[in-house]
Amino acid sequence: MNQTKVKKVFIGTVVSAKMAKTVVVNVDRVKKNEKYLKQYTVSKKYKVHDPKGQYKEGDLIKFEPCRPISKDKKWRVIY
Repeated sequence: MNQTKVKKVFIGTVVSAKMAKTVVVNVDRVKKNEKYLKQYTVSKKYKVHDPKGQYKEGDLIKFEPCRPISKDKKWRVIY
């Protein structure tokens, strides 16, 4: 029985593009409180590897996990 891993793919907005070959991406997702059923937004920022440096602030990008590139960078841009 051969199991393949499913890669988690995120879509987010570039918040900062000030570093070389790295962009900071904000990912928003909606969670629901189990007891009161109220929906609320949770945000998280990821440092994503952008080798060409083509993405600027405000761009919408898709990224996936990869091998660790640095201490904080474990994601790379798909498009």
